[in-house]
Amino acid sequence: MAQSLNGKKVAILVTDGFEQVEMTEPRQALDQAGAQTHLIAPREGKVKGWNHTEWGDQFNVDVPLDGARPQDYEALLLPGGVMNPDKLRMDGRAVEFARHFVEAGKPVAVICHGPWTLIEAGVVRGRRMTSYGSLKTDLRNAGAEWVDEPVVVDRGLVSSRKPDDLRPFIARMLEEFREGAHEQRPAA
Repeated sequence: MAQSLNGKKVAILVTDGFEQVEMTEPRQALDQAGAQTHLIAPREGKVKGWNHTEWGDQFNVDVPLDGARPQDYEALLLPGGVMNPDKLRMDGRAVEFARHFVEAGKPVAVICHGPWTLIEAGVVRGRRMTSYGSLKTDLRNAGAEWVDEPVVVDRGLVSSRKPDDLRPFIARMLEEFREGAHEQRPAA
């Protein structure tokens, strides 16, 4: 499995306040599997992670959102944290970027509060998903079937609850990203 994602480009969409471990551990696994990962953010420069209860490290943005084309990527990773997806769902460019992946049938991995961006994109209706518990009502109101499980996969959409679930989340993310695109979904 070490080189199972050779040649695949993966977008990691974040802004300040992403839960650091929900980006760094999946990214490390993707890089080790041979994927080319790009940290994409609404602005150039650096973004700052959140480390459980306080600010974490800063990370270089590889591609500013204005220069990122979703067509150039085979898969998308959406880390959580509370601040990160709350800011992203208010940014129309980020919402459109994320929407492209689901509508094109490309695999998406989302954890914790990350589904907020997908809810805003209108692409969770009819999907079976999990998330951090406080998003249960948000997902149900958006038409998703919410379940309390460590990781859920529904047609290429991998969702998980929290950092404690990273091990199974990463395993299923790698599997879905290896499989590639699933059936396309019509616009919501």
